This record gives sequence, structure tokens and C-alpha cells, in this order.
Amino acid sequence: VQLQASGGGLVQAGGSLRLSCTASGRAFRNYSVGWFRQAPGKAREFVAAIKWSSEYYADSVKGRFTMSRDNAKNTAYLQMNGLKPEDTAVYYCVAQLSTDPKVAGNWGYWGQGSQVTVSS
Repeated sequence: VQLQASGGGLVQAGGSLRLSCTASGRAFRNYSVGWFRQAPGKAREFVAAIKWSSEYYADSVKGRFTMSRDNAKNTAYLQMNGLKPEDTAVYYCVAQLSTDPKVAGNWGYWGQGSQVTVSS
């Protein structure tokens, strides 16, 4: 599975962005999908995931970010509203989950990152 993330950019605090993750290769619908992010000088952290029909969110984004997927388009989305400067990071889409979605090592496929920068 190859994952291609897009939709990042520069936005002012309080603004919105929508990231897309398009998959090619094997049947996308069979995989859990998710997002991680990494800010400069910080560890990679879990953002959101869809595992079967359940959604998971980091506490820091709950109520502001919403994840969805369109299996017909082989694409997952991360709608980010109410963006804050601390959301600035490179965002990575992931697929193929083994167990706990919040652990980076449990994901089998990683896409290239998409930069999100939120100015204050």
C-alpha cells in the first residue's frame, strides 16, 4: 500500500484545513487508517484513527479534528478546525493497524508527511 498525503499549508490560528490521504495498491477498505504528527524537536504523536467503525482522537484535538474515509475513493480525510499554533507539525497518514492505534509501531504503512503551519 502506498499512501499519499496532501492538503497541508499555512493557516492563521482559528482557521481550518483538510488533509487527504489517498491509498493505492491493495484494498484500502480492509485497513484501519490514521494520522500522526511530528513537530520540530518533538516526538511523533498520535492524532486520530478509524478502526473498523470506531474513531479515536488524541485529547489535544478532540472536538476540533474529525476523521473520515471514503472507501470508494481510497481516501481518508482529517478535517482540522480551530487550528492552534501548537498544531504546527508534519502530519503523516498511516494504514494497517495491529492493535492499539495510539502506538506508532503498530501501524504497517506510512505515507510521506504533509506540513501544516499555524501562525498566531
